[in-house]
Amino acid sequence: MTVTSAPGRRAHHGHGDGFAVVPPPPRSPLSAWTWREITHLLCNLPLDVVAFALLVSWLAASLGLSVTVIGLPLLALVLAGCRQYGRLERVRARALLGVRVDEPSPPRALERGFFPWLWARLKDPVGWRHALYVFVRLPWGVVSFALTFVSLFVAWPVLPWVARGLTNVDRALVRGLLSPSDELERRIAELESGRGAVVDTAAADLRRIERDLHDGAQARLVALAMGLGLAKEKLLEDPDAAARMVDEAHGEVKLALQELRDLARGIHPAILTDRGLGPALSALAARCTVPVTVTADLGTRPAPAIEGIAYFTVSELLQNISKHAQARSASVDVWRSEDRLLIQVRDDGRGGAQPAAGGGLAGLAERLGSVDGLFVLDSPTGGPTQITAELPWRSAS
Repeated sequence: MTVTSAPGRRAHHGHGDGFAVVPPPPRSPLSAWTWREITHLLCNLPLDVVAFALLVSWLAASLGLSVTVIGLPLLALVLAGCRQYGRLERVRARALLGVRVDEPSPPRALERGFFPWLWARLKDPVGWRHALYVFVRLPWGVVSFALTFVSLFVAWPVLPWVARGLTNVDRALVRGLLSPSDELERRIAELESGRGAVVDTAAADLRRIERDLHDGAQARLVALAMGLGLAKEKLLEDPDAAARMVDEAHGEVKLALQELRDLARGIHPAILTDRGLGPALSALAARCTVPVTVTADLGTRPAPAIEGIAYFTVSELLQNISKHAQARSASVDVWRSEDRLLIQVRDDGRGGAQPAAGGGLAGLAERLGSVDGLFVLDSPTGGPTQITAELPWRSAS
């Protein structure tokens, strides 16, 4: 997907590069973009010389001392320093070249302790690629600095095109050597973020269940025990009053049972377990204050975890429609597309829905993202609103 805006365009690069601002075409006289590129090129040589000198000296020291106990830890610190220099270069490229690459994940040891920590850093591919970047940059920094400096005085009419060509090489070096290692590393970072959302959601659900039990069924059962105790005391003295108390206690039991059923339905509804996603969504639609049409085209049932997330996603969206949309009708469509489960909820309400931080829609997006799902909201002011949720398909077997 590419998103553009003038005068500079924001383009999405598909391999972990993030969003990069594509500069406008070079032109004469010199534009602000060209001056930024010239600044970057003139800064290359001093930075590259300092980085190369430090890396070579420390690398030689660490390799020379590798037969001692401090050699390998020193090499690990050198690679950590290369990572920090790579961070500086990513900041410089983002500020002057409009190139934004994702930050690599830190190296992780499989176990605790000094030696697992040391081994994880010595075999860190990101640190070694950043060290290679420092070595490659020195000759290129000399060439780019010389060409830019000379062109600035004797070939300034063509300087914009020279600067663009040279900085395109810089952009390629940054993307090639300073980006995350591979798709697996980026997936690790995404899943770590998703794991945090899952933990927060689970904690919030546990607090909700505890609060509902404490304020609802537990309070009724306490009142029921007290009522039965009073009835027991009056059983011989005033049988009629005792009978009334027992009758009231019977009513409290019914209410407590209903609250427990509602709470169990909120945890995992029985109809979802027994009959599947289609009938469960139809039951949700029947409780909505807006007429809802449900279409579920699923040949087989997904895994219970995916089924539960899909159910509660639709449940929250229908609650939002009932409370806020001011709609006359709504629809829910569920279908499978290869290895994805797609859910689309539409309403003809007033629109203008926004996934505000801490709101229900933002929470849904985080919950879906935690299982490698997607959440797309299209809600222009005045309506209609269309929300598409996408989940990975895993079969129930």
